[in-house]
Amino acid sequence: MHRTANAIAPLPRRIARWLPAALLAVLAANAGAAPAGPARWQRLDAFLQQATGADGYPGAVARVEVAGRPVFQGHWGHADPARSRPLHDDAIFRIYSMTKPVTSVAVLMLLEEGRLSLDDPLSRFLPDFADRRQVVGGDLDHPRLVPSPRPLTLRHLLTHTSGLAADSDTHPLASALLARADVDSATSLEDVAARLATVPLADAPGTHFHYEGANTELLARVVEVVAGQPFARFLQQRVFDPLAMHDTGFEVPMAQRGRVVALPTGDAAGRLRLADTASARTPGVRLKGYDSGAGGLYSTAADYLAFARMLLNDGEEGGVRLLSRRTVELMMADQLGGFEPAIAGATRGEGFGLGGYVVTDPAARGRLGSVGQFGWSGAASTYFTIDRREKLVAILLMQYLPGDGVRLPSPATPFYTLVYQALP
Repeated sequence: MHRTANAIAPLPRRIARWLPAALLAVLAANAGAAPAGPARWQRLDAFLQQATGADGYPGAVARVEVAGRPVFQGHWGHADPARSRPLHDDAIFRIYSMTKPVTSVAVLMLLEEGRLSLDDPLSRFLPDFADRRQVVGGDLDHPRLVPSPRPLTLRHLLTHTSGLAADSDTHPLASALLARADVDSATSLEDVAARLATVPLADAPGTHFHYEGANTELLARVVEVVAGQPFARFLQQRVFDPLAMHDTGFEVPMAQRGRVVALPTGDAAGRLRLADTASARTPGVRLKGYDSGAGGLYSTAADYLAFARMLLNDGEEGGVRLLSRRTVELMMADQLGGFEPAIAGATRGEGFGLGGYVVTDPAARGRLGSVGQFGWSGAASTYFTIDRREKLVAILLMQYLPGDGVRLPSPATPFYTLVYQALP
């Protein structure tokens, strides 16, 4: 197995009794290997070795920094499900929904310039969204609609409380109407907005949390309208170039496509095979036919670390300031508790900020962490978290798209547990 790990500094803490039994077994099995580095980071190294073993994920890249200092980093396994290509530290991953916090930063940059506010109605920028209506019955061809009691705002989009929902269990009709708009077939963000303007809401804005990518696609279109330029160009000029994120974008240049990790999924027998997506068949092509603010970016561990470090450092990285300290604090504050009445998040102990989860109660959540911890993940097994209390950034990039067959277990909880147990 290909493995390169570097545990950089000893940071002890008492926590082994909290680890899941299965994880303790993995650590015990690997104890004799004694990889280089402090003992508590060896646990994380052992876990990532096991997670990228013969029956696991093809490969992984991880980075952990505390107070701007690398404490753990490495790459494990391979870049393809056949395990024929060793994975390298500069591998390029499809980060899918880890694009959403980047889109939030773009919106907040325009907020700081006084060009929009959180409580602006969406119709100020996209007039077709005036007079929103909510579905209350009927069927797909004859839905019964009533006027929304309040306008749909940018805050609603940022917090996924707009009323747009793809939840077939609780809102089957509204979900079917959203699916019929076929946003994935859009060819531009303008086209996305036009399709979504025909979709009625499942709930009144500001009343329920429904995680839905359409919210963030509309925010990306707002950025285009306000900035007067394509969303991809705005991100390149205002975020990626200033942070030296040279390998981040909506498609990968031909000369760099050999660095893109393969995208497998699982079949019914538990075997890995390439996913049936355009970017799996041709790595490096666009994930969507438009600049998807909800899930369209490719990136590397080093690039996304620069973005996360900027947020950890109150909006500044490498002498470049993207946001003010107060704006970052607003982004990472739980917004759901501020609605009247408060809105429940998707998970106990978690609220939602402007583009990512916010930990409100680690005990209720049942995981190691801090109040105010912020982060998100991507559909193809990419993860990041920022903990301003611990001055911590942790990133784990894998590439596996859960399918209809046997699924690999999520690495998120053990990964973060092993990060936090190593902190002093």
